[in-house]
Amino acid sequence: MKTIINENDEQYLEIVEHILNNKKFNDLDHYFHHGTSRLLHSQRVSYYSYKVAKKLGLDYETTAIAGLLHDFYGETKGTSKLHHLYEEYSHPLKAAKNAETYFKVSPKIKNIIATHMFPWTLRPTKYIEGWIVNMVDKTVATYEYSLKFRYKFSLWTIFLFNILRIGTTK
Repeated sequence: MKTIINENDEQYLEIVEHILNNKKFNDLDHYFHHGTSRLLHSQRVSYYSYKVAKKLGLDYETTAIAGLLHDFYGETKGTSKLHHLYEEYSHPLKAAKNAETYFKVSPKIKNIIATHMFPWTLRPTKYIEGWIVNMVDKTVATYEYSLKFRYKFSLWTIFLFNILRIGTTK
């Protein structure tokens, strides 16, 4: 099992171990998302969502499971920008269906997964834990994109800094 999770957090691992040991779920390691594997992205979203929910005294077990399964869907087949937009819109329902099929999740977990792309998917979650997964997903994706583009961003920053410096020196 490939993981980025704090392996000393026994309570978290006990909640999600059955998912982390599932072969179909681990296939997410072969699909890339935000510059990383969908498996690692899902683990980040799950663990940080779990920590936030636990700190706030909310249903952290549901949050951990929903966070882990929020992008549990198969390979995307198209490469066009239109197909990519369609996948962004449709993948939450695919992930919710897979979660229900492979793990028999509760309606609450299914709702959190199906609505995690709000406002893109237009339907908001019914649960505060869903808002946590939604926000953590956006934060983690931003972090992952920043790692993916760090090199390019660094070059542009240096370039702009030098242009600005040239304009202010005599």
